Amino acid sequence: MPALVARFAAACHDAGLPVGPDRAERLARAVVTVAPRTTQRLRHCALATLVSDPAQIPVFDQVFAAVFGGLVDAAESRGDPNAPPLAGAPPATVAPRAGEAGGAGVLQAEPGPAAAGAGTAVPVPGVASAAERLAGRDFDELSAEELLALAAAMRRFRVATPPRRSRRTRTAPHGRRTDLRSTLRTARRTAGDPVEMIRLAPRRRPRRLVVLCDISGSMEPHARALLQLLYCAGGGAGAEVFTFATRLTRLTPALAHGTPADVLHRATRLAPDWSGGTRIGEALKRFLDSYGARGMARGAVVLIISDGWETGDPALLGEQMARLSRLAHRIVWANPRTRQPGYRPLVGGMAAAWPHCDAVVSAHRLAAIDDLLAALADPVPQRTARTTVR
Repeated sequence: MPALVARFAAACHDAGLPVGPDRAERLARAVVTVAPRTTQRLRHCALATLVSDPAQIPVFDQVFAAVFGGLVDAAESRGDPNAPPLAGAPPATVAPRAGEAGGAGVLQAEPGPAAAGAGTAVPVPGVASAAERLAGRDFDELSAEELLALAAAMRRFRVATPPRRSRRTRTAPHGRRTDLRSTLRTARRTAGDPVEMIRLAPRRRPRRLVVLCDISGSMEPHARALLQLLYCAGGGAGAEVFTFATRLTRLTPALAHGTPADVLHRATRLAPDWSGGTRIGEALKRFLDSYGARGMARGAVVLIISDGWETGDPALLGEQMARLSRLAHRIVWANPRTRQPGYRPLVGGMAAAWPHCDAVVSAHRLAAIDDLLAALADPVPQRTARTTVR
């Protein structure tokens, strides 16, 4: 069966379908699991594992009829094992590959009506194929179209922050406080005797997520990718988002609605310093003076997206990071430069900010987003024992 599945997948690929070894493996697993007894069930297995777009079905049916059209199952011929082949179905032959003499070959259909459209080019659907092919590539290697193709894959993620106690309460059987009003109201059912005590416990709600995104020239591709992730992933739409390069810009209203392309376009238009220089310390000070110290950063999870290139004074960045660490519950720094083996924050802004971060992650590709989400959801601050995840 492995040879049969491989040759059939090669025939589909030669016909223009985007069938690779991964889909051939899925077909083999489906055949083992389903154990099809008829060619119709075999077609269903192949259709579910090899075809990713309805426009590809006509070409797939032509290849399937050319390969398996001469086979007849007993179940399809009503128990007659000697039933003639299907009318108009050309037989399939195995032809050796180029450079091989009598060895393993590929399935090829005899010339006929069924193979007339075998050379038809079928476009590969953007989302279905890009999610698998682009997940392992760095964001700075992706074009704008390839980044938008990852939007469907980004919607599978969920941005979650650790919970915190709220001032509001809820009814709980083992709460520490007693709800006197509800207890007396319930006691009216038992002649005024408070048989059942109604207790209260504080509600728990997710901590606020504050994102400070570097949009300088060196961070432009990663900024676009992570802003798109915040818009597409569940839970990320409620974050407070700021961008900075030479000035600080609040982008939270721009991320409220629209398609990912519209959101990125509005973000580029609202931030006049897009792809400019980097002054992390000044931008962080402006955020703390205008928003953070007034309550936005208190008890929040702060995500800073930057490569640490500071054109200003690194000492100012260290002072503001220390100030932020006294307000925020947790500080996570996403630095794509940490993906390099042996990376060390020895100089510049990253060296000044490093002691005040709870976690440093790379988040340089879609496959590394899980590390970022885990760092954001971690409930324990770890400034004394930082973690670096590449």
